[in-house]
Formats: sequence, structure tokens, C-alpha cells
Amino acid sequence: MKLILKLAAIAGMSVLLLIPLSMIEVQIAGRSAHQAEVTRNIAESAAGAQTLLGPICVVRYRELVERREKDPASARETIRHEITENTVVLPPQRLKIAGEARVESRSRGLYRARLYHLALQLSGNFSVPPNLGLDPARSIVDARAFLVLGISDPRGIDNDPEVNVNGSTRRFTTGTIGLPAPQGVQLALGALDLVQGESYDFAFPMNLTGSERLAIAPAGDSTTVALKSDWPHPSFQGRFLPTTRTVGAAGFEARWQVSHLARSFDRVLKAPDANNPAETLDINFMDPVNVYLMSDRAVKYGILFVVLTFSTFFLTEILQRHPIHPMQYLLVGLALAVFFLLLIALSEHVRFGLAYAISASACVTLIGAYLSGAFGSRLRGAAFAAGFAALYAVLYGVLLSEDNALLMGTLLVFAALTATMLATRRIDWYRVGSIAAEAVH
Repeated sequence: MKLILKLAAIAGMSVLLLIPLSMIEVQIAGRSAHQAEVTRNIAESAAGAQTLLGPICVVRYRELVERREKDPASARETIRHEITENTVVLPPQRLKIAGEARVESRSRGLYRARLYHLALQLSGNFSVPPNLGLDPARSIVDARAFLVLGISDPRGIDNDPEVNVNGSTRRFTTGTIGLPAPQGVQLALGALDLVQGESYDFAFPMNLTGSERLAIAPAGDSTTVALKSDWPHPSFQGRFLPTTRTVGAAGFEARWQVSHLARSFDRVLKAPDANNPAETLDINFMDPVNVYLMSDRAVKYGILFVVLTFSTFFLTEILQRHPIHPMQYLLVGLALAVFFLLLIALSEHVRFGLAYAISASACVTLIGAYLSGAFGSRLRGAAFAAGFAALYAVLYGVLLSEDNALLMGTLLVFAALTATMLATRRIDWYRVGSIAAEAVH
């Protein structure tokens, strides 16, 4: 009966310690939300994540259309001519984008956000076929062409670029005439020769500021993108990964080559949604260590720490007949919970690895000193402290290896179960109740 009561008390304390662990999780979630809010505020005052679409050639044309109408009363057919206005969007035959990004970190209090300053050089060419490539029988009255560049947040444009078109210099105006992109800049190329068609070669520089992420839509029939940066932790995402890339401590260099066979121009022009993911290549200037995400993942292992610790204490009571009071269980469990609070508090001021080392060292020292007095033996206290140090080391490995977290966590549980089974393999469990009762007294 006393064994059952002891097990119930241990189970109750384990559940009770979920309360401080849950409170710490709530605190981490609140700090993470504040971090996201600061990032949004900095983006609102500077520029948000940027998506580039184009440059693309937009042609506005007028067409003479014949309308046949039948009078229902007289059954006579009349012919009426009217002018309609339409738009056709043409991709560049060749689009080349090259640039270099400098990443800047801005802080508000304890929270930081990243901005990138991108120096781009864009060049390429358009070819407008005779009669806009439409049926020659169609009567096109006139047409005018525009070079349009979609930019998700035009506030990030830091220069007024001179655009070289067929040897002449022109400048952008605001607007995205005929392009689905909600914001951007445009440039009038003038009237088209509908008989011969037209060809345009263009080139211009652009300085662009954005935050966190850069996405580029490969609009050309042949699109080449070459980017480099001083940021050593890029995350390459989107529907197109770089064909070559080099990432090191000094930064990264990456190159994409996308042909019209690999992308859908219609999808490039459409706004992304759940059924139509963005047809872009993405670079995320990510933080290599998100302290809030890492701390949240660490807290999720808190109950495992408690269970392993209480299991070890219980086996110590049974195997060595050394009684451990429930209050001692509880105090050690609270020390384990405080580790996670220390971790999140320190990681906002120093690197996560250093914060983890300080927090773990403080808790291991505290628990080791406490158990040395509780057991009346420095050796036992040191043995428990070494076990806790090994446990924290394993947890740190799990946090650093997100892809292998499940495997490492499973191996940890399996190792604990193996140690428990080996340590208790010679125990006569029919006599455990009496042994535990003696331990309690």
C-alpha cells in the first residue's frame, strides 16, 4: 500500500511540475510574438519582404472589331464596327539579374530584425512579333508597349534608375499597367511597328531594400539569376533551387538558370494562393539560431527530464534503500524547470550556445550541491550531477539537429529504459512493496 502511495505521490508531483513548464512555454510564446511584432514594425517603417516580377513587356492595343446584329422584328442583319482596347503580356526572351546583398541588423530593445540592401543589375531583351503575334486577319489599329517591373513593396527602391533601352536613356514612373502585380514601376516604350514588329534591349541598375526574404519570379524564356551576399546563413526556398551555390563564413554565392520549359508564364503572372504556389526562387536571410524556437523545443523535453529524474530517484530508493522525501523530489523538479526559464532569459542577451552552457552549469551545480547534502555523500551528489550534465548535453545535441530530433529523442528514451531494465533485472518485485516500505521509514 505504501508503495502505491509513493508512486501516486511521484506521479502527482510530475503532473504538478507541468504547471511551471506550461507557464514557461507561455512566456516563450509571448516573447516570440513580440519578436515577430518588432520585425513587422521595422518592415513597416523600412520595407517588407520583396518579390520581383519582371521586367515584362505589356502591350496595350486597339482593335477594329466587326459586330453583326440581327433585328428581331425585321430579321434584318446589320454590321457595326467598333474599337476595343486589349492587353497582351509578353515575357522577355532573355532575362539576366545579378546582384549583391548587404545584410543589416536593426534592434529595438532586446529584439532584432534583418534588412538587406540589394544592388541589382537587370538586363535582357523583348521581341514583339508582327501584328503582336495575333491572327493576321485581325485588324489591329495601333499598339503601344510598356516595360513593367512588379515590386511587392516599392518603398524599398533606393534609387531612380536610368533605363537604357536600345541605346536611349529613360526613367520609370509608378504603375503596373496591364500587369497583375499590385505595385511596381513602368516605362513607356512607345508605339509599335505592327508590320515589322519591334525588338528592345534593356539594362538598368536598381538598389532595393527589403526584410527577411527576397523572391524573384523567373519571367524570361531564359532567366539567369546570380546573387552574392555577406550573410552566411541563407535558406534557399521556392520552386527553383540554385544550380550552383557556395556558402561559407564570409557569405554566399548562388546562381539559378531557369528556362521557359521549367516554369509556367501564366503561373508567374498569377498571385499565389493555396492552389497556386508562388512561381519564384526565394532566398531567406534567416537567423541561424532562433532562440525562441530553440527554447520552445527544449521545454517540450522538460517533462521527459522530470520523469527520468524521478525514475532514478525511485530506483535509488529501492536498490539502495535510501529514502527520498517527496519535497526533495519536488525541489529538484523545480530546479529542472527553472533551467528553461534561465535559458530563455539569458539567450536574449548572449549567444544561445553560451546561454545554454551557463543555464545548464548553474542547474547542475545547484542540484549536485543539494543532493550531496540530501544523501549525505558528495560522491552520490557528484554522480547525479554528472548524470544531469550528460542529460543536458544530449538535449543540446537534439536541439542542434532538428532533422534528427525524433531519432535522438527516441534513442534517449530507449537508453533510459535499457538502463532501468538492466538495473532492476534481479529484483524480486513481489518483495518491492516491503523494501519500499522500509525505505519510506
